[in-house]
Amino acid sequence: MSKHIIVDPITRIEGHLRIEAVIGDDGVVKDAYSSSGMFRGIEAILKGRDPRDAGLLAMRICGVCTGTHYQRSIEAVEHAFNLKIPKNARIVRNLIQGALYVHDHVVHFYHLHALDWVDITSALKADPAKAAKEALKWSNTPHGAGEGELRAIQERVGKFVAQGRLGIFANAYWGNKHYKLSPEQNLIAVAHYLQALDMQRDMAKMMAIFGGKMPHPQSLVVGGVTCVQDIQNPARIAEFKSILNKSRNFVKNAYMPDVLMAGTVYADEALDGTGAGLKNYMSYGDFRLDDTGFYTSALLFPKGVVLNGDLSTLYPLEQEKITEDVSHSWYTGGGDKGLHPFDGVTNPHYTGMEKKADGNAYIKPNEKYSWIKSPLYDDTRVEVGPLARVVVGLAAKDPNITKYATDFLTELGNTLGLGKAAPASVIFSTVGRTAARAIETNLMADVMMGWVDELAANVAAGDHSTWTEFDFDAVSKDAKGFGMAEAPRGGLGHWVVIKDGKIENYQAVVPSTWNAAPRDYKNRMGAYEAALIGTKVADPEQPLEILRTIHSFDPCIACAVHIVDTKGKELAQFKVGTSCAV
Repeated sequence: MSKHIIVDPITRIEGHLRIEAVIGDDGVVKDAYSSSGMFRGIEAILKGRDPRDAGLLAMRICGVCTGTHYQRSIEAVEHAFNLKIPKNARIVRNLIQGALYVHDHVVHFYHLHALDWVDITSALKADPAKAAKEALKWSNTPHGAGEGELRAIQERVGKFVAQGRLGIFANAYWGNKHYKLSPEQNLIAVAHYLQALDMQRDMAKMMAIFGGKMPHPQSLVVGGVTCVQDIQNPARIAEFKSILNKSRNFVKNAYMPDVLMAGTVYADEALDGTGAGLKNYMSYGDFRLDDTGFYTSALLFPKGVVLNGDLSTLYPLEQEKITEDVSHSWYTGGGDKGLHPFDGVTNPHYTGMEKKADGNAYIKPNEKYSWIKSPLYDDTRVEVGPLARVVVGLAAKDPNITKYATDFLTELGNTLGLGKAAPASVIFSTVGRTAARAIETNLMADVMMGWVDELAANVAAGDHSTWTEFDFDAVSKDAKGFGMAEAPRGGLGHWVVIKDGKIENYQAVVPSTWNAAPRDYKNRMGAYEAALIGTKVADPEQPLEILRTIHSFDPCIACAVHIVDTKGKELAQFKVGTSCAV
């Protein structure tokens, strides 16, 4: 008999997410639903405001990827005003965003996702000497994985366990048989988990050097950036480069080896496509490499769409084909097939849940069941994120992405004893989605070294320009624009309509809106839902495999639901239970 389970809330994410899954007698997920119970907001607050202030408010959509929302909002206004920013501003923005990528991806793997692969209690059984030798299998220069270091960490964690003080490691599914790493491999990963807590603090400093602070940097403005003294001070640029170099070493000697290790151990799931989902991928493209203008510059990450996992064909991206559908979302006014963001509306309409005989409240799958809208690209459900960027890069035959992805697949093939690179198809999986983030971080850490030098050389040559002057009254009468690029979690777009110098309409379609969305008007699944279908769950009471796949997307539900009832009316009350959480 099938079993209908609720995992609510999904923890180790930003925001509140519920997953309901139907598991068959064979332990395989037959159906799945993704639902956000949050209702919060920014878009309605922006109406009627000065568009030059939009970025400072829009960045409050999220406290994690704040700089990304900040930049997209400012770029939307710059696009509306047809402004071209100076070279120094472009490079500074790239460095701030690049630092966010490195920070965000490291934090995601170790502190939000690693515990889906790593059994903390197993690490206590490891032999530190054997673990130190094991670390050398995955890196010639492993980070912080000497016998003494590993022994000290094992003793440190052991003391907490002995005292019943697991803290951040409490209430998990330790001992679940779908944990596959050896005790020694678990100990290596635990060591890097703890070391990454210190590393991420330094990585955040990189964003603050040119951003002013972190989170919520404040140095970006419509027309450029304000960190004039920082870019003219060689010591500040040198400090940024020093932290970047330290971060780069951690990525290459801890993060990449750990993902390779996990990918090798869980290779069977990569090869059989567990967690693949939609296999339709979209990237907006990001990181402008020249100053030719809006959406004409060469990009570090190419833009485009790949359908059905076919790497031989890359479809061009056309922003006019983006719509948001609300057929299964708690809103009204979305049109028959959704609305383009320029025309988007946000009218809440909560229809509740259904309480059943077992005492639990369940979503109504044939009705509305989430506060997240359902974005469509050309009437197609797509996945966004690091995996999408790698897939689009491979389809575009981008030399950088192809090299870094091929290097990883070659290493994976070697560790599996294939005698050749692992097939590219392994990236269409939960394992591949996790690996894509690491591949991207490795690339980002390398190219940023060149950007730092480019900034220093440009300033040294006498170019101190950071802002483009413009006549606000002349350009803000009737204008509209969009800022479309990538956030760490995927394609992020902000659309603004301006009339008589004020914001008339504002819509943001964010990565977790694309991925965490419910079904659409054709009853087609969103990316989370589709990725769970076919997943084998060892123990429905400990749905570790569901968490592993959902966490591989790095959900940010605070980003995905970002509107508000401006009249302050109470819309609903929610009581959250944690009995099934980890």
